[in-house]
Amino acid sequence: MGNKISIMIVDDELIVRESFLHWFEKLGHKVETAASGHEALEKLEKSFFDLLFVDIKMPKMNGIELLGKVKEEYPETIVIIITAYGSIDTAVNAMKMGASDYLLKPFKPEQLTLVMEKVAHQKRLISEYEYMKGRLDRITHFDNIIGQSAVMKEIFELIPKVAQSDSSVLILGKTGTGKELIAKAVHSKSKQANRPFVAINCGAMPDTLLESELFGYQKGAFTGATHSRKGILEVVSGGTLFLDEVGEISPKMQVDLLRVLEEKKMTRLGDREPIDLDFRLISSTSRDLEKEVSEGRFREDFYYRINVIMVHVSPLKERKEDIPLLIQHFLDKYSHETTKKVNHISRDASDLLKAYDWPGNVRELENAIERAVVLSKSRTLTSEDFSFLHPSSIRPTGRRTLREIEKEHINFILNDCGWNVTKASGILGINRVTLHKMIKRYQLKRP
Repeated sequence: MGNKISIMIVDDELIVRESFLHWFEKLGHKVETAASGHEALEKLEKSFFDLLFVDIKMPKMNGIELLGKVKEEYPETIVIIITAYGSIDTAVNAMKMGASDYLLKPFKPEQLTLVMEKVAHQKRLISEYEYMKGRLDRITHFDNIIGQSAVMKEIFELIPKVAQSDSSVLILGKTGTGKELIAKAVHSKSKQANRPFVAINCGAMPDTLLESELFGYQKGAFTGATHSRKGILEVVSGGTLFLDEVGEISPKMQVDLLRVLEEKKMTRLGDREPIDLDFRLISSTSRDLEKEVSEGRFREDFYYRINVIMVHVSPLKERKEDIPLLIQHFLDKYSHETTKKVNHISRDASDLLKAYDWPGNVRELENAIERAVVLSKSRTLTSEDFSFLHPSSIRPTGRRTLREIEKEHINFILNDCGWNVTKASGILGINRVTLHKMIKRYQLKRP
């Protein structure tokens, strides 16, 4: 079995404990034994175990009682029941309480091998899904990245090449440009595709929380550490770790991660035993890291360690030709999700979205389409459905007349002022009478 597993054998019979111990140590696993349920709980308080083999018939605390306590306090630990008093009722009861399987004494080595194969599979599923619930993002297919600009075509060509290596990747780009989508695309095309992809927003966590999340901890490592916990670096082993906004992490954390990347080992907080790691690192940032390095705010050695391969994503305003495809993609998406059948966009609305600067990039465009679809009263989106966009970010295009630009600009100012004509006329630099004439001329209507 590929990955080594930490195992505890809980049985009041010495011969059973020793036979299990010799068998699993020969396979290279870390093994400990306990002669009672109480001893097992004491060892669980001090160390994390992937797997427990628990005898049902034990004095003071039987295996079913121990199973209940383990599942309540250490839900990540897999439990296999072993017993010489096997019955369907016992097996069903153990399974209902969270046991993964059971073995009847005496059992053959090949039975143990089958059980361990099942455990390895279950351990992988737990690592990839349950432990990372709320953190593990859905893998996004490469084809879901939308774009037809020269910049995006270069990225599309680069992704499969980058995916074939294990080198660290640094993705640069403004917030909302789709850096995480690219990271997921690299992962989905790599040999790690069937392993975890874990995204961490470094800018959203204080240093102490980020450290405990990444490295895990032993019980008692700090106030509030009531039980041992695996860190993300350990859970993601074999997969891809995506550090979003890596430019936000402190110099100390940069040193710690640099050591991990160079040694491929880590130690949980409060522990001394090193753990082998194997993961691919992809980082992203909206900061100018070269400037940060030159000004002493970012470590040069860490910068070069995470920047083996660089991918730069341009802001949306520099790749306007991608906007029509993105509009249609988000229109289809939210029409389907809201079941409103809003499946068209007018020429004036399309021109407006192409002329907009999109300071929030693709994320802002997606939010704008979603909002317009939700609030729209017809099957076709018009420029009025996007009146919430800030007029200062509108850039006229060569294909639009001055009359069209004037109409939309006045409409934006009116909506931005809540149709306060006095305030709007002051911003536009015209009197109220002239503004009223323009409203009538362009047939503008208050939403």
